[in-house]
Amino acid sequence: MKSCPCGSGRPYHECCEPYIIGAQKPATAEALMRSRYSAYVEHAVDYIINTCVSDGKEKIDRKETQNWSEKSTWLGLSILSVSQGGEEDTAGTVEFEAVYERDGLKETHHETASFKKLNGQWLYDEGKVTPQTVKRDGPKTGRNEPCPCGSGKKYKHCHGR
Repeated sequence: MKSCPCGSGRPYHECCEPYIIGAQKPATAEALMRSRYSAYVEHAVDYIINTCVSDGKEKIDRKETQNWSEKSTWLGLSILSVSQGGEEDTAGTVEFEAVYERDGLKETHHETASFKKLNGQWLYDEGKVTPQTVKRDGPKTGRNEPCPCGSGKKYKHCHGR
């Protein structure tokens, strides 16, 4: 039995899959958020697009969304906070972090997402992405030191431009 990628601890076929295949509608903004994450893991790009408000659908680059979904190894979802977005609400906010690896680099997508309930259905409205600070593991390469790429050139003449 496959565990749901959203991190709920429930089986996928009982958790997010019914939403993604259209058998059910998420009852809360958080449930929609979790199912959208699972859709990225499962490469269900149509679901990602179809769960956006109408004007948001036009802003999505389908090819790039598909590329991000398929070329990433999805490592986990953390819900950091939820404001409103319950069954009786018409708006809600979910702050989350989605961790993934792409091209050998581990990344964290930190977003505060806004949701609207229109005609009884929760939809993603917009999100504010919080940039992640990159922390250097080792010392900074000096301009006159050899470039760490192994070219044999000084850093300032290679990757330090």
